[in-house]
Amino acid sequence: MLNGRDRQLRQITWDAYSQLSLPDKAPYLNNGRRPYHVLLAQQFDRQTLDELGMLATSIRRIAKSKAGMQFLQDLLCHKRAMLYFTQPSSRTFLSFYAACQIIGLSPAEVRDSATSSEMKGEAPEDTLRTFSSYFDLLVMRTPKPGFAERIAWLLSNTERPVPIINAGSGKDQHPTQALLDIYTLQRSFEHLGGIENKNVVFVGDLGRGRTVRSLSCLLTLYPGVKQYFVAPSELQIGQDVLDQLDAADVDYEVSYDFENVIPETDAIYMTRLQDEWDKGENDATKSDNSQYFLKPEHLDKMKNTAVIMHPLPRRDEIDSRIDVDPRAVYWRQVRNGMWIRVALMASIFGKVADEIFNFYELNM
Repeated sequence: MLNGRDRQLRQITWDAYSQLSLPDKAPYLNNGRRPYHVLLAQQFDRQTLDELGMLATSIRRIAKSKAGMQFLQDLLCHKRAMLYFTQPSSRTFLSFYAACQIIGLSPAEVRDSATSSEMKGEAPEDTLRTFSSYFDLLVMRTPKPGFAERIAWLLSNTERPVPIINAGSGKDQHPTQALLDIYTLQRSFEHLGGIENKNVVFVGDLGRGRTVRSLSCLLTLYPGVKQYFVAPSELQIGQDVLDQLDAADVDYEVSYDFENVIPETDAIYMTRLQDEWDKGENDATKSDNSQYFLKPEHLDKMKNTAVIMHPLPRRDEIDSRIDVDPRAVYWRQVRNGMWIRVALMASIFGKVADEIFNFYELNM
């Protein structure tokens, strides 16, 4: 049975939808207040972020017991998920794979379009419409910007719509990474007044960092958060992101002096150089960017309550000796990603989230 969200997407052409601003696209992606297609950071509001965080924490506590894990695995044992990852990934792929196992979804995978009929000339849209005949959820990671949105619209205009989760789309969005980042910040600051009124510093390759773009958007939902963008000029944050912050009346600062902002920060979000996009065209890959690396000598300049984050994988931008510092939470981020993705899939399938909350209240 089609829900109200599907009928809305059926009432708009692809050309009309694709011309909408990101905030104006958001209502087409949710089923009421809960997400259906998960494509953009802009589709989440503060209440949804809080509820997803509570749901993820309830799930991780339920899963500590055998009986609790059996309960979780029964919830969606009648559903199947396709992980369509045509861009290299191990961390995000395995995080989703493990999340499927926790909540009982039977996962299948395509990790190279060379193994599909696309090698015979089949359009990717036809490939994914075929998959939608077999599966109840499609999780996509693609180097093509906007492709996940295109598939979501296409499938919503078929006789068998299925939800799409964007697991990374070109250089534009990575909404589930932003969700796990918010969840990590929620847990890190739960006894320090929450995320509100904190200073968050983004460092590194910000111009091509889809994780930065998505997290920066979600942080606008928390009053008093100031965002800093620290990078060499060639890799600095895009004007479109700054325009969104201006529209939301958010305080921010664009800087080229990493050491100067370290004492001010509550969260340092490091990123690697994403030279896989360069193809030899960007001089930034040839320059020395070590002034934007986090080093052991920087730790004394940081607040005792600050946290160090990274979407991973890393290169040299965080010295491995920092791993033992209790403020380094990037390995915690990895595990948080699995739990928030379980929570997200439970929320997509509607009443499943309610069943989890009810079980938690009665048994924990």
